[in-house]
Amino acid sequence: MYSDLFIVVTQVFAAPQWFLPLIALAYLLGSIPFGLVLTRLAGLGDVRKIGSGNIGTTNVLRTGRKDLAAATLILDAGKGAAAVLLADHFLGVNGAILAAIAVFVGHLSPVFLGFKGGKGVATFLGIALALDPLVGAASCATWLLTAVIFRYSSLAALAAAALTPIYAFYMIDHLRMELAILLAAFIYIKHRGNIQRLIQGDEPRIGQKK
Repeated sequence: MYSDLFIVVTQVFAAPQWFLPLIALAYLLGSIPFGLVLTRLAGLGDVRKIGSGNIGTTNVLRTGRKDLAAATLILDAGKGAAAVLLADHFLGVNGAILAAIAVFVGHLSPVFLGFKGGKGVATFLGIALALDPLVGAASCATWLLTAVIFRYSSLAALAAAALTPIYAFYMIDHLRMELAILLAAFIYIKHRGNIQRLIQGDEPRIGQKK
C-alpha cells in the first residue's frame, strides 16, 4: 500500500505543467538566505564566517544583533508559510504539500549558496503554521518552551521536529503527518553534530559564543 505522501508526489507526473513550476518557484523562495542577506546589509559581513557557520537565526544572534536574529526567524518562517499558502490557494492541498517539500529543500540546499544552506527549523515551523494553525502553534510552543527551559536552540528544534508529526496525527490527517515525519528526518540529519555535542555536553547555549 502506498503512503498518502507518495501518492501526492506522483501528482507531479500526472500534471507537470502545473506542479513543476510550483516546485521550482517554492524552491527558489526557500533558497533566499535571509540571515546572510540581513547581516550583509547591516555591514556585519558574512555570517557563515562566525560561530557555527550557519545562516539561521541562532547564528545571526551570535552577531549580537537580536533585531536581525528576530527578522531572520520571521522571514525564514514566512517563506515556508508563504509557499504553502500560495500553493494551497491555487492548487489545493496536494500543491501545498509539494510546495512545503520544495521550499524546505530550498532552504537546506539553496542554489544561491552552492547548495549549502541552513538547518530548516524556522522554515519548518512556518510550514507547520500554514498547513494547520493549531499544529503550527503547538510546534512553536514546543520549540519556545524547550528553548526557555534548557537554553539550547538545537534541543528545542529537535523536540519540535519530533513532536510535530504526533500533533499532525491527532489534529489533522495522515498526509500531513507523513510530511512532518519527512521534514523532521531532514532536521535530525542536519543536526547530527548538535546531537553529538548535546550528548557530550559541549553544545553552546542560546546567546553563547561558539
